[in-house]
Amino acid sequence: MLTSHKLLLKYWHDQRYTFSDIIVCYVNRGVPGDRSCVSGRDICNLDAYYFEIVSGDQTTCIPYHRISKITYKRDTIWER
Repeated sequence: MLTSHKLLLKYWHDQRYTFSDIIVCYVNRGVPGDRSCVSGRDICNLDAYYFEIVSGDQTTCIPYHRISKITYKRDTIWER
């Protein structure tokens, strides 16, 4: 089974997939329920240790170990 990082890299680079159809849910301490989800269109970079999301003029780094679920076109493709 692929790690969440390797799976995201696959969908990022493989032209058969539309990365904007990815949804990544992750632990986000301090928000209600401590969970947030982000669309692939808001992910601007996949670093070795974290992915970066853009919100307005701010970029936030989320470590891969916080990912709880990844979906592609509403199908779960990875879950912790």
